Amino acid sequence: MEKQIKVATSLPKLQVEGVDFPSLATPPGSSKVFFLAGAGERGLEIAGTFVTFTAIGIYLEEEAVKALAARWKGRSADELAASLDFFRDIFAGAFDKFTSITMLKPLTGQQYSDKVTENCLAQWQAAGTLTDAEAAAVGKFKEVFQPETFPPGSSILFTHASSGSLAIALGEAERGVIENKALSEAILESIIGEHGVSPAAKRSLALRISEVLKEPLGPEETKTVNSVSV
Repeated sequence: MEKQIKVATSLPKLQVEGVDFPSLATPPGSSKVFFLAGAGERGLEIAGTFVTFTAIGIYLEEEAVKALAARWKGRSADELAASLDFFRDIFAGAFDKFTSITMLKPLTGQQYSDKVTENCLAQWQAAGTLTDAEAAAVGKFKEVFQPETFPPGSSILFTHASSGSLAIALGEAERGVIENKALSEAILESIIGEHGVSPAAKRSLALRISEVLKEPLGPEETKTVNSVSV
């Protein structure tokens, strides 16, 4: 599908552990095009060996460029990578985000949702912001994933709307929307926040966004590009 999107530079696609993340993507059930802001793996050190479990692509809508430029234009990739506020301005920014997660190792839905919500609950408890609304949202999240099994190559897709909703799709199949801003932000924060599970994705975000913000944001930067529905 051909769309117009204003991006400050032509960002290439990225490959993580053999998984291709296109430079532009459109979530299931949406017509909005997002650009690839960064990508990286999530893994753990097990018996002295780093084992990768998922490949993660983080996409932003084009409005994010202008929003981030106000504070971060002119900063180097190293400066962005070292700033917790930079990543907070992404996961809590007033623009839409889209996260694409591809399994590299088999996982059950329960294993995946338990780990994700464990991280979210820890963030809220540390901040003293855990309420009944967040607890209910976690319950709905677990219900979506409970019956699922994810073999290698399967994908989980999250659309984090600026309105606060979290849309969930498994591959091409939409699985529902959870109306809870804290959960929507916390899922992305668990990836790129202070204790984010993908340092590689954080480095990638810092590098690519620093490059994007070097370019002018005028109307002459409009480019016609092909987006890939995922």
